[in-house]
Amino acid sequence: MTITYVVENGLYINMTNRCTNRCDFCIRKNGDGAYGSDSLWLEREPSKEEVWEAIVAAEPTSYCEIVFCGYGEPTCRLDDMLWVCGQIRATYPALKIRLNTNGHASLIYGEDVASRFAGCFDTVSISLNAPSAEEYDAICHSKYGLAAFDGMFSFAKAVKPYVPCVMFSVVRQFLSQTALEECRRLCDTVGVTLKIREYIS
Repeated sequence: MTITYVVENGLYINMTNRCTNRCDFCIRKNGDGAYGSDSLWLEREPSKEEVWEAIVAAEPTSYCEIVFCGYGEPTCRLDDMLWVCGQIRATYPALKIRLNTNGHASLIYGEDVASRFAGCFDTVSISLNAPSAEEYDAICHSKYGLAAFDGMFSFAKAVKPYVPCVMFSVVRQFLSQTALEECRRLCDTVGVTLKIREYIS
């Protein structure tokens, strides 16, 4: 069972295969692993203690950051993820921690959970993927339907006071230049940066 894997200078954490989206461009559609890792399909979800043990075994100080991002949406295991963050902060205080998320945490739990992120992450990167609710739904196929887009934006605004760096990301190949510019404008309204990434095939 692969709990940790390496991408460039980051140690990535794979805690769950559950996700609220079924994105057209999801890396899970391309194979069992990512960036040369072993299979990221979990036979079961590891306990929070197993996740922590895997991080320690991977010698995390060898990496520039720890990233919660695997074959699923990390906030589906919010309590366990935040517990692991606490362990990292207490044991390796100099390590940077990033969360890659679809921004649906508050939708998943039915309440605003943004304040719980305080002190846990240096960066929260939210997959924007489209400039409107309709376009987002067309490519992300969220279980929340059109409400997913507004829920994502509400989360981004709410979490911003608690995390030093909050950004949106988009996949360049799935957006026209006009759509990219609209995404930039939307980011400006929230006061976050836009990261344009390449599609991984």
